[in-house]
Amino acid sequence: MAKNSKKTAHSNSALSRNISVFVEGVTFARSFSHPYLAEQIDPLWVLRDAPRHRANEYRDEEWCAYKTPAAVVDKLVRAHTRGVYAICAFHPIDTTDEALRAEYKAQGYKLDGAESVMVHALKQIPSIKSPARIQRVLTTDQADAVNQIAPFPQILPKHLTDVAPIHLYAALIEGAVVGWVSSIQCQNGSWVSNLFVLPEYRRQKIASALLAQLMRDERKRGTPASVLTTSKAVVKLYTILGYQSVGTLLLFTPKR
Repeated sequence: MAKNSKKTAHSNSALSRNISVFVEGVTFARSFSHPYLAEQIDPLWVLRDAPRHRANEYRDEEWCAYKTPAAVVDKLVRAHTRGVYAICAFHPIDTTDEALRAEYKAQGYKLDGAESVMVHALKQIPSIKSPARIQRVLTTDQADAVNQIAPFPQILPKHLTDVAPIHLYAALIEGAVVGWVSSIQCQNGSWVSNLFVLPEYRRQKIASALLAQLMRDERKRGTPASVLTTSKAVVKLYTILGYQSVGTLLLFTPKR
């Protein structure tokens, strides 16, 4: 096998594993208020609410596609959707995504955003100095302190155990919560979710300190990789910490 072919095969395999982490992590994170489930329909994954009593209560669906032509994706989605949906089309990092964008445009979709799919092998984790103290949230008081200032609950009481599938970390300055991030344990790695630092405390390496502590703990519990998606604007933050881009998530919605 040629060198470039081996590189492409490795990239495709890495992205496939990270898509599975994305699917598990997103469904777990969105299940706090109502079960949000993943179902495989042919080559696609659909992430959506479990049955509800009223049709107008359903949240938007997310359909995940990789290496499937846009025309096939569109046909399957329209045959199985409950209503409002978006398509998360994944593309490997080693080729341009122009053709994929054109495919979805031809099917009547508009591009609503693009994010980098990034992974950290958890082998080399930098030491970060910041003014904040980073702690894992394990008590009701700690959880309440985060949940009171977050736009939605970051952790539930049932998750406040050492063996919970989600770990929430808080950054504190003089005892006050100034930031947080969570890590969700999945089969092929951990999913980084909801990284946030209060605006007045940014540019002090607090986000980096949160991620570094998260990664150190993941390495201790034998997690093979830390996975996340992020906007192009903040890729540099993760790159400095050792994350590598393995693909792109293109978010498409049907034109109305």
